[in-house]
Amino acid sequence: MNRCLSTLAGSSRKLDGGVMFGNTPRQLWAEWIKPDQDNLVDLASRGLLVQQGGKNILVLAGASALLAPLRRTCSCQKHPPGLLDSLAQQGLAEGDISAVVLTHLHAQLTPELSAAIEEGNTPRLLFPAAHYITGERHWSRALHNHPHDRALFVRQIVRRLQGSGRLVLVDDARCKELGDGWQFHFSDGYTPGQLIPEIAMPGGPVVFAGDLIPGTHWLRLDVTTANDRNPEGLVGEKERLLDHLVASGGRLVFSSDPQIAMIKIMRDRHSRYQAFDTYTTLSRFSC
Repeated sequence: MNRCLSTLAGSSRKLDGGVMFGNTPRQLWAEWIKPDQDNLVDLASRGLLVQQGGKNILVLAGASALLAPLRRTCSCQKHPPGLLDSLAQQGLAEGDISAVVLTHLHAQLTPELSAAIEEGNTPRLLFPAAHYITGERHWSRALHNHPHDRALFVRQIVRRLQGSGRLVLVDDARCKELGDGWQFHFSDGYTPGQLIPEIAMPGGPVVFAGDLIPGTHWLRLDVTTANDRNPEGLVGEKERLLDHLVASGGRLVFSSDPQIAMIKIMRDRHSRYQAFDTYTTLSRFSC
């Protein structure tokens, strides 16, 4: 089956650098991504659009982009560019999406959106014609949170997914709604049951890394985040996935790297993982 890949830019984010880099000393990570005066670093909110067989499939890291934008209260208000704007640049509207693959269901919302939800004004879910696909074990975590990551689940989003009638839970490597050429890796280091989709392409597989490997700096095995529920387990998961991509000549797509969208992987003579053949964006990539 012929398929092509495009990256979609969601609303940019600022997150705490200490959280994103966990036990990595600030002196080191601040050289990689310069923080602002509040210790916040700029991160991307990058989705992946897979077009195959007349279908448009969206892959997202987390559920932050699932809610419709808030309505403007006056014409002077401007919304920052978001996921729907990126879709429009591809000639698509939200109704054209047939499936949304959610690596996990954590959501980090804007203060405005959080305030609207607290006031009982939760926006509708986007993509009214799409199946929402996520991992079965992770869905259990979303329904029965642990104090470690309870604040990262938005119960209104989880309830709307549950009531949509279009939720598909995956418990093995395949999913019939996506067809051939897709398989899933499962990761428990960041959150239990995170889906890591692998997409067959002519030049080698492409893997969407989700929050297992948010960007190039997390290729280092010792770099983890403060949100990882099992950092030691996550290191092993990263190593196995990266070795698989080195052996298969595959590529890795990042959800959060502010500069780089996709890379190929090699190991240097010191067995460190190195990025090469980098792309800042993808537009109908098919090789």
